[in-house]
Amino acid sequence: MSPTILVIDDEPPIRKLLRMGLSTQGYAIIEAPNATTALEVLARESPDLVILDLGLPDMRGHDLLRAIRASHPGLPVVVLSSRDDEGGKVEALDLGADDYVTKPFGMAELLARLRAALRHQLAARGERPVFRVDGLSVDLVRRVVKVDDAEVKLTPREYDFLRVLVLHAGKVLTHAQLMHEVSVSSEPQYLRVYMRQLRQKLEADPERPRILLTETGVGYRLRAPDDEPDLRLRAANDAKPAATETRS
Repeated sequence: MSPTILVIDDEPPIRKLLRMGLSTQGYAIIEAPNATTALEVLARESPDLVILDLGLPDMRGHDLLRAIRASHPGLPVVVLSSRDDEGGKVEALDLGADDYVTKPFGMAELLARLRAALRHQLAARGERPVFRVDGLSVDLVRRVVKVDDAEVKLTPREYDFLRVLVLHAGKVLTHAQLMHEVSVSSEPQYLRVYMRQLRQKLEADPERPRILLTETGVGYRLRAPDDEPDLRLRAANDAKPAATETRS
């Protein structure tokens, strides 16, 4: 059965774009122009994923997200946000959104985000023994990390961060989420140091990472195996030199 996506957006052109673009990829689409309709749909339907525009006419998008999380805690939610609303993105992710897409968006990037969110929902039901992407392998049972079949020694804290990223592969994690998961100091510089150390050990070119990607002003994302066609260009654009790392 094709996954069903609930699109919550008050702009008819956006809903039409999503309906046309997603239906050609085999998704079934349900539309809601506002929060009231969305809640009614969720009460009687069981979509596999929600695309949520944060700018709704009858309720703040973050409040609707909070309501969705309360009634459907495992339902993947991908939010749509404006390009300059970094604070809104972080708040949405901290409230439990699985990912975000910035308007205007390309369909290829949106599809990658949807695949990652749906895949993460499945992965959350049980840890995969071995994670592999672009020469990196992480054995979650044996706690063995390899790059191109050569074992890489990580400190316990570095491994803790990597394990959290592996368990959420393809999903952007905010700085606060990462620090909470590993139970360490909330000082941003502390997290940047560990991400830099991981890149030094895992990336062929730490200054232009292909695996551990920076989401500027928001957090980090570990590339998932089937995201390669969509995220390789993003990695090149997102992490040009150390300046990007400093901002993150």
